[in-house]
Amino acid sequence: MELYLDTSTFNAIIRLTNPKTGDSFEYQEDLGREMAEKLLGVLRDRLAEHGKTFHDLTKITFMSGPGSFTGLRIGATIVNTLAHELRIPLFNHHGKEQEIIIPEYGRPANISAPRK
Repeated sequence: MELYLDTSTFNAIIRLTNPKTGDSFEYQEDLGREMAEKLLGVLRDRLAEHGKTFHDLTKITFMSGPGSFTGLRIGATIVNTLAHELRIPLFNHHGKEQEIIIPEYGRPANISAPRK
């Protein structure tokens, strides 16, 4: 199973493709500010819907930016960790294989005031 992940907005886009059959399933998950807490569980659950686990992943592609700084950091952390631990190829959305994904923010950081 191949995974495409886009966390550049609060709506995470997850696409699972079976390269043997060509079947592709796309999900949009509105995770908002809970992306860090929920994304890995959502990925696990979407794989389980097809009788798969993380160990069935054979390739990961990540939409590396531009977009939400926080969303890109969270997504990059997850795909980098999965690809490393599962020893599977990792690609950016340009189709270039990467050892690790470094988000492409597309603009300087907008640093907001800390919450009180």
